[in-house]
Amino acid sequence: MTSVLLIGECDQNGEITQATLQAITAAMGLDDPRITAVFPGRPPELAKRLPIDSIVIASEVTDSDDGIFEQATADISSLLLAKKPDVILLSKSDLGSIVGARLAFRADIAFVPDCLEISNSKGQLTVIRPVYGGSALAEFIVPSYPAVVTLRPGSYYPADEDGAPSIDSIEFQNVEPSALVVDTVAEVREGIRLEEAKVVVSGGRGLGGPEPFSVLENIADELGGAVGASRAACDAGWIDHSHQVGLTGKSVSPDVYIAVGISGASQHMAGCSSSRAIVAINTDPDSNIFREARFGVVGDWENVLPSFLDAVRELKA
Repeated sequence: MTSVLLIGECDQNGEITQATLQAITAAMGLDDPRITAVFPGRPPELAKRLPIDSIVIASEVTDSDDGIFEQATADISSLLLAKKPDVILLSKSDLGSIVGARLAFRADIAFVPDCLEISNSKGQLTVIRPVYGGSALAEFIVPSYPAVVTLRPGSYYPADEDGAPSIDSIEFQNVEPSALVVDTVAEVREGIRLEEAKVVVSGGRGLGGPEPFSVLENIADELGGAVGASRAACDAGWIDHSHQVGLTGKSVSPDVYIAVGISGASQHMAGCSSSRAIVAINTDPDSNIFREARFGVVGDWENVLPSFLDAVRELKA
């Protein structure tokens, strides 16, 4: 049996994040898992149908603690001591990255961040994570429990099975904050979140400027997807950095990833390599993106995209 303490998260609308559902899938793949999920504040209705064993309600993340997570750290540390899980599983989010490292330090246990896969056997934990700037994947073995692991969003399919977990409410000791949040800047999103889109249409340096991104937006709208970009396009100011996909941007795992004018550098591929199918459009037949793509078109985007958009509209008609 593998006891798992999974740290759940909710978005601004109070819904369970896709990354949390993906982490549940990862936990379900462990050897005879017994999964306890911790949710801050009142868990949403969906939590009561998750395929896990139990839910613990922790202190709500307030505005004064958002981004600092001192109360969350204290709550989860208490649970770790009480339940003594084999694996503590978090998403590679702000909360997961901050709290995960703190938990490992406080308990003096292994911390394995940014993992793509996780498995275990005979008391050993095996993870796969990117190394060398995303140009390679390495397998690491944690020889003994417990261990804290953060999972890269998009690494697994979201859990969609039903369950009937028990719900426990535990009183935690309030923590006096050592830092003060003076201001919060929230990213304003329209449409589908990039990390949750089933289709992502991304543009890179090969587009030559900001104007072509309007074409990508039209294609994304037709396909019910979202627009992404390479770091070069974002650094050039052609599109906001919130659209950046890659090692220093967001990780996506859509059914279809359409890369337009993107060379396919390892840093970019680290953020989209788990896509189910990659479609590449590039004028350079020797671009690395064609080695990663399932389908490829060698050509100028100005000639390819209008025909592509017409074909999509015709198929939808």
